[in-house]
Order: sequence, then structure tokens, then C-alpha cells
Amino acid sequence: MSDATSLEDLPFDELRHRAFHLAEKRVDIGFFTDLFAHMPGMVAIEGEGGDLGAIGGTFIETVKAVREMFGGDDLDPTTEALLRARFATYIRDHEK
Repeated sequence: MSDATSLEDLPFDELRHRAFHLAEKRVDIGFFTDLFAHMPGMVAIEGEGGDLGAIGGTFIETVKAVREMFGGDDLDPTTEALLRARFATYIRDHEK
């Protein structure tokens, strides 16, 4: 892709696939842990107390978190925009 701004115009799934493929090829675990750590669902999981008295809330919040992280079409527009920018930046910085 010759024009750097055209990465943002790719479909989200294609952009994610390219970034993930590149990170896998580079064995860049930091890329994946950084993405995972900054997903809204991860913040929800970290905030859970985990005691047995709150098991119902923990389970519901965990399910919600997983849906937010890996929902694809269910991503809120802000999260998708942030991921899109992160994927495009990663590709620009590391693709030869």
C-alpha cells in the first residue's frame, strides 16, 4: 500500500488481520499484551473483587468483558477507532 493514510480505509477485519499477522511473524508478544491490557473489557475484569459473595457480578462482568474484547461487530465505535489507529500505526512502523 503506497499511501500511508489508506490503511485506515481498510475494513476493520482486514486491518486487524494484517497487524496480527505481522506481530506473529515478528514474535511481538508486547503488541498483543498491550492490546489486551488496554481493552475496555480488561479494565472491567481488573475492577472485579473476585470474592464468592460477588460471584454473580463477577461472572456477568467477565462475560461482558469478553464480548467487548472479542466481539468484532459488537465493538463500540470508540474502541474500534482506537484499535484501527493502533493497527495502522503498527503496520506502518513494522511492515517492510
